[in-house]
Amino acid sequence: MRFSKVLIIDDEPELRNLIRRLLELDGYNVVTAGNKKETLELLKNNEINIVVSDVRLPDGNGLDLIPVLKKHSPSTEIIILTAYGNIEDGVKAIKAGAFDYIVKGDEDNKLLLVIKNAHEKIRMLNRIDHLEKNVQSKYSFDSITGISPNLIEVISVAKKVANSTSPILLTGETGTGKEVFAQSIHFESNRKDEPFVAINCSGFAKDLLESEMFGYKAGAFTGAVKNKKGLFEEADRGTLFLDEIGDLDILLQAKLLRVLETNTFIKQGDTKETSVDVRIIAATNKDVKHLIEVEKFRSDLFFRISVIQIDLPPLRKRIEDIKILTDTFIKIFCDKLKKNIPNIDGSFYERISKYNFPGNTRELKNVIERIILLNDKQIITERDLPKEFFASLDQNNIDSEKNLQEVEKKHVLAVLKSTDYNKAETAKILGIGLTTLYRKLNEYGLSGE
Repeated sequence: MRFSKVLIIDDEPELRNLIRRLLELDGYNVVTAGNKKETLELLKNNEINIVVSDVRLPDGNGLDLIPVLKKHSPSTEIIILTAYGNIEDGVKAIKAGAFDYIVKGDEDNKLLLVIKNAHEKIRMLNRIDHLEKNVQSKYSFDSITGISPNLIEVISVAKKVANSTSPILLTGETGTGKEVFAQSIHFESNRKDEPFVAINCSGFAKDLLESEMFGYKAGAFTGAVKNKKGLFEEADRGTLFLDEIGDLDILLQAKLLRVLETNTFIKQGDTKETSVDVRIIAATNKDVKHLIEVEKFRSDLFFRISVIQIDLPPLRKRIEDIKILTDTFIKIFCDKLKKNIPNIDGSFYERISKYNFPGNTRELKNVIERIILLNDKQIITERDLPKEFFASLDQNNIDSEKNLQEVEKKHVLAVLKSTDYNKAETAKILGIGLTTLYRKLNEYGLSGE
Protein backbone atom coordinates (compact mmCIF):
# COMPACT_ATOMS: atom_id res chain seq x y z
CA MET A 1 0.00 0.00 0.00
CA ARG A 2 1.70 3.17 -1.18
CA PHE A 3 -1.03 5.82 -0.73
CA SER A 4 -4.03 5.44 1.55
CA LYS A 5 -7.53 6.00 0.21
CA VAL A 6 -9.19 8.74 2.27
CA LEU A 7 -12.93 9.40 2.67
CA ILE A 8 -13.97 12.95 3.62
CA ILE A 9 -17.47 13.22 5.21
CA ASP A 10 -18.83 16.75 5.68
CA ASP A 11 -22.02 18.54 4.67
CA GLU A 12 -20.12 21.66 3.58
CA PRO A 13 -19.02 21.23 -0.08
CA GLU A 14 -16.43 24.01 0.18
CA LEU A 15 -14.72 22.37 3.16
CA ARG A 16 -14.86 18.92 1.55
CA ASN A 17 -13.23 20.21 -1.63
CA LEU A 18 -10.61 22.18 0.31
CA ILE A 19 -9.55 19.10 2.27
CA ARG A 20 -9.70 16.93 -0.86
CA ARG A 21 -7.37 19.25 -2.81
CA LEU A 22 -5.02 19.47 0.17
CA LEU A 23 -4.72 15.69 0.43
CA GLU A 24 -4.51 15.05 -3.32
CA LEU A 25 -1.53 17.42 -3.51
CA ASP A 26 0.14 15.16 -0.96
CA GLY A 27 -0.50 12.03 -3.04
CA TYR A 28 -3.62 10.59 -1.40
CA ASN A 29 -6.57 9.09 -3.27
CA VAL A 30 -9.65 10.95 -2.00
CA VAL A 31 -13.41 10.36 -2.19
CA THR A 32 -16.07 12.51 -0.51
CA ALA A 33 -19.55 12.21 0.97
CA GLY A 34 -21.97 14.81 2.33
CA ASN A 35 -23.92 12.62 4.75
CA LYS A 36 -24.28 9.14 6.29
CA LYS A 37 -26.36 7.80 3.38
CA GLU A 38 -23.73 8.74 0.79
CA THR A 39 -21.06 7.27 3.06
CA LEU A 40 -22.77 3.89 3.25
CA GLU A 41 -23.15 3.83 -0.54
CA LEU A 42 -19.44 4.62 -1.02
CA LEU A 43 -18.44 1.81 1.34
CA LYS A 44 -20.08 -0.74 -0.98
CA ASN A 45 -17.63 -0.09 -3.81
CA ASN A 46 -14.56 1.38 -2.15
CA GLU A 47 -11.89 0.08 0.16
CA ILE A 48 -11.31 3.00 2.54
CA ASN A 49 -8.16 3.22 4.64
CA ILE A 50 -8.72 6.55 6.43
CA VAL A 51 -11.95 8.47 7.16
CA VAL A 52 -12.16 12.15 8.09
CA SER A 53 -15.69 12.93 9.33
CA ASP A 54 -17.52 15.88 10.83
CA VAL A 55 -19.42 15.17 14.05
CA ARG A 56 -22.53 16.98 12.87
CA LEU A 57 -24.11 15.52 9.73
CA PRO A 58 -27.51 16.30 8.14
CA ASP A 59 -28.84 12.79 8.75
CA GLY A 60 -27.11 11.83 11.98
CA ASN A 61 -24.06 11.99 14.18
CA GLY A 62 -20.58 11.29 12.82
CA LEU A 63 -19.70 9.47 16.05
CA ASP A 64 -22.37 6.88 15.26
CA LEU A 65 -20.51 6.07 12.04
CA ILE A 66 -17.40 4.89 13.92
CA PRO A 67 -18.69 1.37 14.82
CA VAL A 68 -20.23 1.03 11.34
CA LEU A 69 -16.93 1.90 9.66
CA LYS A 70 -14.95 -0.37 11.98
CA LYS A 71 -17.32 -3.27 11.35
CA HIS A 72 -16.95 -2.78 7.60
CA SER A 73 -13.15 -2.65 7.85
CA PRO A 74 -11.46 -3.02 11.27
CA SER A 75 -8.20 -1.64 9.91
CA THR A 76 -9.78 1.68 8.81
CA GLU A 77 -8.54 4.65 10.84
CA ILE A 78 -11.08 7.38 11.64
CA ILE A 79 -10.39 11.06 12.34
CA ILE A 80 -13.22 13.21 13.72
CA LEU A 81 -13.66 16.95 13.09
CA THR A 82 -15.17 18.74 16.12
CA ALA A 83 -16.47 22.27 16.62
CA TYR A 84 -14.14 24.77 18.28
CA GLY A 85 -14.05 24.28 22.04
CA ASN A 86 -16.07 21.04 21.96
CA ILE A 87 -13.45 18.72 23.42
CA GLU A 88 -16.15 16.41 24.77
CA ASP A 89 -16.93 15.15 21.25
CA GLY A 90 -13.23 14.47 20.67
CA VAL A 91 -13.00 12.40 23.86
CA LYS A 92 -16.12 10.43 22.87
CA ALA A 93 -14.61 9.79 19.44
CA ILE A 94 -11.39 8.38 20.89
CA LYS A 95 -13.34 6.14 23.28
CA ALA A 96 -15.45 4.89 20.35
CA GLY A 97 -12.32 3.82 18.46
CA ALA A 98 -11.31 6.88 16.44
CA PHE A 99 -7.63 7.39 15.68
CA ASP A 100 -7.69 11.10 16.57
CA TYR A 101 -9.79 14.25 16.46
CA ILE A 102 -9.15 17.73 15.04
CA VAL A 103 -10.81 20.98 16.06
CA LYS A 104 -12.32 22.75 13.05
CA GLY A 105 -10.14 25.68 12.09
CA ASP A 106 -6.93 23.70 12.59
CA GLU A 107 -7.38 21.58 9.45
CA ASP A 108 -4.55 23.18 7.49
CA ASN A 109 -2.04 22.93 10.33
CA LYS A 110 -2.84 19.52 11.77
CA LEU A 111 -4.81 17.42 9.29
CA LEU A 112 -1.92 16.34 7.05
CA LEU A 113 0.17 15.33 10.06
CA VAL A 114 -2.63 13.30 11.65
CA ILE A 115 -3.45 11.55 8.36
CA LYS A 116 0.22 10.80 7.80
CA ASN A 117 0.40 9.24 11.27
CA ALA A 118 -2.72 7.17 10.56
CA HIS A 119 -1.24 6.08 7.22
CA GLU A 120 2.00 5.01 8.92
CA LYS A 121 0.08 3.07 11.55
CA ILE A 122 -1.83 1.16 8.86
CA ARG A 123 1.40 0.52 6.98
CA MET A 124 3.15 -0.72 10.12
CA LEU A 125 0.30 -3.07 11.04
CA ASN A 126 0.29 -4.45 7.48
CA ARG A 127 4.00 -5.11 7.72
CA ILE A 128 3.62 -6.87 11.07
CA ASP A 129 0.80 -8.98 9.67
CA HIS A 130 2.86 -10.08 6.69
CA LEU A 131 5.92 -10.73 8.85
CA GLU A 132 3.88 -12.96 11.13
CA LYS A 133 2.72 -14.96 8.12
CA ASN A 134 6.17 -15.16 6.57
CA VAL A 135 8.74 -15.66 9.30
CA GLN A 136 11.91 -14.38 7.74
CA SER A 137 14.30 -16.84 9.32
CA LYS A 138 12.33 -19.77 7.91
CA TYR A 139 12.93 -18.63 4.36
CA SER A 140 16.49 -17.32 4.42
CA PHE A 141 19.15 -18.85 2.18
CA ASP A 142 20.62 -20.37 5.35
CA SER A 143 17.54 -22.58 5.56
CA ILE A 144 18.39 -24.23 2.21
CA THR A 145 20.19 -27.47 3.04
CA GLY A 146 23.18 -28.60 1.00
CA ILE A 147 26.90 -28.32 0.30
CA SER A 148 27.11 -29.40 -3.35
CA PRO A 149 28.93 -27.01 -5.73
CA ASN A 150 25.86 -26.88 -8.01
CA LEU A 151 23.67 -25.66 -5.15
CA ILE A 152 26.24 -23.23 -3.75
CA GLU A 153 26.62 -21.66 -7.20
CA VAL A 154 22.90 -20.95 -7.69
CA ILE A 155 22.58 -19.59 -4.14
CA SER A 156 25.47 -17.23 -4.87
CA VAL A 157 23.76 -15.96 -8.02
CA ALA A 158 20.42 -15.58 -6.23
CA LYS A 159 22.00 -13.50 -3.45
CA LYS A 160 23.64 -11.19 -5.99
CA VAL A 161 20.36 -10.40 -7.76
CA ALA A 162 18.09 -10.31 -4.69
CA ASN A 163 17.99 -6.51 -4.47
CA SER A 164 17.43 -6.03 -8.18
CA THR A 165 13.97 -5.00 -9.35
CA SER A 166 14.35 -7.10 -12.51
CA PRO A 167 12.08 -10.14 -12.96
CA ILE A 168 13.60 -13.54 -12.19
CA LEU A 169 12.78 -16.84 -13.89
CA LEU A 170 13.51 -19.98 -11.86
CA THR A 171 13.70 -23.12 -13.98
CA GLY A 172 14.13 -26.70 -12.90
CA GLU A 173 12.39 -30.03 -12.55
CA THR A 174 9.44 -30.67 -10.27
CA GLY A 175 10.47 -30.76 -6.62
CA THR A 176 13.76 -28.84 -6.90
CA GLY A 177 12.58 -26.16 -4.47
CA LYS A 178 11.69 -23.26 -6.75
CA GLU A 179 9.23 -21.68 -4.31
CA VAL A 180 11.72 -21.98 -1.43
CA PHE A 181 14.28 -20.17 -3.60
CA ALA A 182 11.74 -17.48 -4.48
CA GLN A 183 10.98 -16.91 -0.80
CA SER A 184 14.68 -16.78 0.05
CA ILE A 185 15.31 -14.19 -2.68
CA HIS A 186 12.44 -12.08 -1.34
CA PHE A 187 13.67 -12.20 2.26
CA GLU A 188 17.22 -11.43 1.16
CA SER A 189 16.01 -8.32 -0.70
CA ASN A 190 15.13 -4.81 0.40
CA ARG A 191 11.47 -5.83 0.00
CA LYS A 192 11.70 -8.32 2.87
CA ASP A 193 9.33 -6.31 5.11
CA GLU A 194 6.68 -6.24 2.39
CA PRO A 195 4.36 -9.07 1.24
CA PHE A 196 5.47 -12.26 -0.48
CA VAL A 197 2.46 -13.57 -2.41
CA ALA A 198 2.44 -16.84 -4.37
CA ILE A 199 0.06 -18.38 -6.89
CA ASN A 200 0.19 -21.55 -8.96
CA CYS A 201 -0.79 -20.64 -12.53
CA SER A 202 -1.84 -24.21 -13.33
CA GLY A 203 -4.27 -24.46 -10.44
CA PHE A 204 -7.02 -22.20 -11.82
CA ALA A 205 -9.27 -21.89 -14.84
CA LYS A 206 -8.44 -18.84 -17.01
CA ASP A 207 -11.28 -16.59 -15.81
CA LEU A 208 -10.75 -17.47 -12.17
CA LEU A 209 -7.00 -16.94 -12.46
CA GLU A 210 -7.55 -13.48 -13.95
CA SER A 211 -9.80 -12.58 -11.02
CA GLU A 212 -7.24 -13.91 -8.53
CA MET A 213 -4.35 -12.04 -10.11
CA PHE A 214 -5.95 -8.71 -10.97
CA GLY A 215 -9.15 -8.53 -8.92
CA TYR A 216 -12.44 -7.03 -10.07
CA LYS A 217 -14.99 -4.33 -9.33
CA ALA A 218 -18.42 -5.06 -7.90
CA GLY A 219 -20.84 -5.82 -10.72
CA ALA A 220 -18.13 -6.85 -13.17
CA PHE A 221 -19.94 -10.16 -13.71
CA THR A 222 -22.71 -12.25 -12.19
CA GLY A 223 -21.76 -13.03 -8.60
CA ALA A 224 -19.32 -10.13 -8.22
CA VAL A 225 -21.23 -8.55 -5.33
CA LYS A 226 -18.28 -6.60 -3.92
CA ASN A 227 -14.84 -5.40 -4.93
CA LYS A 228 -12.05 -7.96 -4.88
CA LYS A 229 -8.41 -7.04 -4.48
CA GLY A 230 -6.14 -9.10 -6.74
CA LEU A 231 -2.79 -10.62 -5.85
CA PHE A 232 -0.90 -7.86 -7.64
CA GLU A 233 -2.40 -5.38 -5.18
CA GLU A 234 -1.79 -7.76 -2.27
CA ALA A 235 1.87 -7.91 -3.30
CA ASP A 236 2.27 -4.14 -3.81
CA ARG A 237 5.82 -3.04 -2.85
CA GLY A 238 6.68 -6.71 -2.36
CA THR A 239 7.13 -9.85 -4.47
CA LEU A 240 4.65 -11.88 -6.51
CA PHE A 241 5.69 -15.48 -7.19
CA LEU A 242 4.09 -16.98 -10.31
CA ASP A 243 4.63 -20.73 -10.10
CA GLU A 244 4.24 -22.91 -13.21
CA ILE A 245 4.06 -19.85 -15.44
CA GLY A 246 4.46 -22.14 -18.46
CA ASP A 247 0.79 -23.08 -17.95
CA LEU A 248 -0.43 -19.46 -18.02
CA ASP A 249 -3.18 -18.85 -20.58
CA ILE A 250 -1.92 -17.01 -23.68
CA LEU A 251 -4.44 -14.15 -23.19
CA LEU A 252 -3.37 -13.62 -19.59
CA GLN A 253 0.24 -13.58 -20.77
CA ALA A 254 -0.54 -10.35 -22.65
CA LYS A 255 -2.01 -8.76 -19.54
CA LEU A 256 0.98 -9.85 -17.45
CA LEU A 257 3.36 -8.40 -20.03
CA ARG A 258 1.59 -5.04 -19.75
CA VAL A 259 2.01 -5.02 -15.97
CA LEU A 260 5.71 -5.79 -16.33
CA GLU A 261 6.15 -2.96 -18.83
CA THR A 262 3.95 -0.26 -17.27
CA ASN A 263 3.39 -1.32 -13.63
CA THR A 264 -0.33 -0.81 -14.25
CA PHE A 265 -3.39 -2.93 -15.03
CA ILE A 266 -7.15 -2.57 -15.33
CA LYS A 267 -9.42 -4.72 -13.18
CA GLN A 268 -12.42 -6.51 -14.59
CA GLY A 269 -15.35 -4.11 -14.56
CA ASP A 270 -13.16 -1.04 -14.12
CA THR A 271 -12.08 1.70 -16.50
CA LYS A 272 -9.28 3.15 -14.42
CA GLU A 273 -5.73 1.86 -14.26
CA THR A 274 -4.37 0.53 -10.97
CA SER A 275 -0.68 1.18 -10.31
CA VAL A 276 1.49 -1.30 -8.43
CA ASP A 277 5.13 -1.74 -7.51
CA VAL A 278 5.71 -5.50 -7.63
CA ARG A 279 8.83 -7.60 -8.17
CA ILE A 280 7.99 -10.69 -10.24
CA ILE A 281 9.62 -14.07 -9.67
CA ALA A 282 8.31 -16.75 -12.03
CA ALA A 283 9.02 -20.47 -12.11
CA THR A 284 8.48 -23.36 -14.48
CA ASN A 285 9.53 -26.96 -15.00
CA LYS A 286 8.76 -26.75 -18.72
CA ASP A 287 10.90 -25.97 -21.74
CA VAL A 288 9.62 -22.44 -22.41
CA LYS A 289 11.52 -22.14 -25.68
CA HIS A 290 9.63 -25.18 -26.96
CA LEU A 291 6.35 -23.62 -25.80
CA ILE A 292 7.26 -20.52 -27.82
CA GLU A 293 7.90 -22.67 -30.90
CA VAL A 294 4.45 -24.27 -30.63
CA GLU A 295 2.90 -20.83 -29.96
CA LYS A 296 1.79 -21.57 -26.40
CA PHE A 297 4.00 -18.92 -24.83
CA ARG A 298 4.75 -15.36 -25.93
CA SER A 299 8.39 -14.76 -26.82
CA ASP A 300 8.21 -11.13 -25.66
CA LEU A 301 6.95 -12.23 -22.23
CA PHE A 302 9.70 -14.85 -21.98
CA PHE A 303 12.40 -12.29 -22.69
CA ARG A 304 10.83 -9.95 -20.14
CA ILE A 305 10.58 -12.46 -17.27
CA SER A 306 13.96 -14.09 -17.95
CA VAL A 307 16.11 -10.99 -17.51
CA ILE A 308 17.65 -13.08 -14.73
CA GLN A 309 17.31 -16.84 -15.18
CA ILE A 310 18.40 -19.30 -12.51
CA ASP A 311 18.35 -23.03 -13.24
CA LEU A 312 17.97 -25.11 -10.07
CA PRO A 313 19.90 -28.40 -10.18
CA PRO A 314 18.04 -31.71 -9.78
CA LEU A 315 18.85 -33.83 -6.73
CA ARG A 316 20.69 -36.44 -8.83
CA LYS A 317 23.24 -33.70 -9.59
CA ARG A 318 23.58 -32.93 -5.89
CA ILE A 319 24.77 -36.32 -4.69
CA GLU A 320 26.68 -34.72 -1.80
CA ASP A 321 23.42 -33.33 -0.41
CA ILE A 322 21.33 -36.52 -0.30
CA LYS A 323 22.63 -37.74 3.08
CA ILE A 324 22.46 -34.24 4.61
CA LEU A 325 18.89 -33.77 3.41
CA THR A 326 17.93 -37.25 4.58
CA ASP A 327 19.24 -36.61 8.10
CA THR A 328 17.51 -33.22 8.16
CA PHE A 329 14.14 -34.66 7.14
CA ILE A 330 14.48 -37.54 9.62
CA LYS A 331 15.00 -35.04 12.45
CA ILE A 332 12.13 -32.81 11.28
CA PHE A 333 9.60 -35.65 11.14
CA CYS A 334 10.80 -37.33 14.34
CA ASP A 335 10.31 -34.00 16.13
CA LYS A 336 6.93 -33.51 14.49
CA LEU A 337 5.73 -37.03 15.37
CA LYS A 338 7.44 -36.97 18.80
CA LYS A 339 9.58 -40.01 18.02
CA ASN A 340 13.16 -40.78 18.96
CA ILE A 341 15.65 -40.42 16.11
CA PRO A 342 16.45 -44.00 14.99
CA ASN A 343 19.81 -45.43 13.94
CA ILE A 344 20.38 -45.48 10.18
CA ASP A 345 21.86 -48.58 8.59
CA GLY A 346 24.56 -48.01 5.98
CA SER A 347 22.53 -49.94 3.40
CA PHE A 348 19.86 -47.25 3.59
CA TYR A 349 22.22 -44.43 2.61
CA GLU A 350 23.83 -46.57 -0.08
CA ARG A 351 20.50 -47.38 -1.69
CA ILE A 352 19.13 -43.83 -1.74
CA SER A 353 22.42 -42.42 -3.08
CA LYS A 354 22.00 -44.61 -6.19
CA TYR A 355 18.39 -43.60 -6.78
CA ASN A 356 17.51 -41.14 -9.55
CA PHE A 357 14.87 -39.10 -7.64
CA PRO A 358 12.63 -37.89 -10.49
CA GLY A 359 10.61 -36.04 -7.83
CA ASN A 360 13.80 -34.46 -6.45
CA THR A 361 13.94 -33.01 -2.92
CA ARG A 362 10.17 -33.11 -2.51
CA GLU A 363 10.13 -36.83 -3.27
CA LEU A 364 12.92 -37.49 -0.76
CA LYS A 365 11.07 -35.50 1.89
CA ASN A 366 7.82 -37.42 1.34
CA VAL A 367 9.62 -40.79 1.36
CA ILE A 368 11.28 -39.96 4.69
CA GLU A 369 7.99 -38.76 6.18
CA ARG A 370 6.34 -42.03 5.21
CA ILE A 371 9.19 -44.10 6.67
CA ILE A 372 9.19 -42.24 10.00
CA LEU A 373 5.41 -42.47 10.20
CA LEU A 374 5.37 -46.25 9.64
CA ASN A 375 8.61 -47.19 11.39
CA ASP A 376 8.23 -48.65 14.90
CA LYS A 377 11.83 -49.85 15.27
CA GLN A 378 14.97 -48.06 16.44
CA ILE A 379 16.72 -48.63 13.13
CA ILE A 380 16.03 -47.73 9.51
CA THR A 381 17.36 -49.97 6.74
CA GLU A 382 16.99 -50.15 2.98
CA ARG A 383 14.05 -52.52 3.51
CA ASP A 384 12.03 -49.52 4.71
CA LEU A 385 12.31 -47.88 1.29
CA PRO A 386 9.47 -48.11 -1.28
CA LYS A 387 9.65 -50.73 -4.05
CA GLU A 388 10.65 -48.24 -6.73
CA PHE A 389 14.05 -47.80 -5.07
CA PHE A 390 14.85 -51.38 -6.09
CA ALA A 391 13.80 -51.08 -9.74
CA SER A 392 16.33 -52.74 -12.07
CA LEU A 393 17.56 -49.54 -13.72
CA ASP A 394 21.27 -49.33 -14.42
CA GLN A 395 21.81 -45.74 -13.29
CA ASN A 396 25.28 -45.56 -14.80
CA ASN A 397 23.97 -46.19 -18.29
CA ILE A 398 21.23 -43.59 -18.24
CA ASP A 399 21.75 -40.52 -20.32
CA SER A 400 19.73 -38.35 -17.94
CA GLU A 401 19.44 -35.42 -20.30
CA LYS A 402 17.96 -37.46 -23.19
CA ASN A 403 16.14 -40.22 -21.34
CA LEU A 404 14.79 -38.41 -18.29
CA GLN A 405 11.21 -38.52 -19.56
CA GLU A 406 11.41 -42.29 -20.09
CA VAL A 407 12.91 -42.72 -16.61
CA GLU A 408 10.11 -40.63 -15.13
CA LYS A 409 7.52 -42.60 -17.07
CA LYS A 410 8.83 -45.92 -15.74
CA HIS A 411 9.10 -44.49 -12.25
CA VAL A 412 5.60 -43.02 -12.23
CA LEU A 413 4.15 -46.31 -13.47
CA ALA A 414 6.10 -48.26 -10.83
CA VAL A 415 4.80 -46.05 -8.03
CA LEU A 416 1.29 -46.18 -9.49
CA LYS A 417 1.36 -49.98 -9.44
CA SER A 418 2.81 -50.05 -5.90
CA THR A 419 -0.16 -47.98 -4.66
CA ASP A 420 -2.68 -50.17 -6.48
CA TYR A 421 -3.31 -47.26 -8.89
CA ASN A 422 -4.28 -44.84 -6.13
CA LYS A 423 -3.48 -41.55 -7.87
CA ALA A 424 -3.70 -39.38 -4.75
CA GLU A 425 -1.24 -41.64 -2.89
CA THR A 426 1.01 -41.81 -5.96
CA ALA A 427 1.16 -38.01 -6.22
CA LYS A 428 2.03 -37.74 -2.53
CA ILE A 429 4.88 -40.28 -2.79
CA LEU A 430 6.25 -38.55 -5.89
CA GLY A 431 6.01 -35.17 -4.20
CA ILE A 432 3.88 -33.62 -6.93
CA GLY A 433 0.35 -32.24 -7.17
CA LEU A 434 -2.53 -34.37 -8.44
CA THR A 435 -2.95 -32.04 -11.43
CA THR A 436 0.72 -32.53 -12.32
CA LEU A 437 0.36 -36.31 -12.03
CA TYR A 438 -2.61 -36.35 -14.42
CA ARG A 439 -0.66 -34.19 -16.87
CA LYS A 440 2.33 -36.56 -16.73
CA LEU A 441 0.09 -39.60 -17.23
CA ASN A 442 -1.42 -37.91 -20.27
CA GLU A 443 2.02 -36.99 -21.66
CA TYR A 444 3.30 -40.54 -21.17
CA GLY A 445 0.19 -42.10 -22.70
CA LEU A 446 -0.85 -43.50 -19.32
CA SER A 447 -4.06 -41.50 -18.90
CA GLY A 448 -6.08 -44.70 -18.83
CA GLU A 449 -4.07 -46.16 -15.97
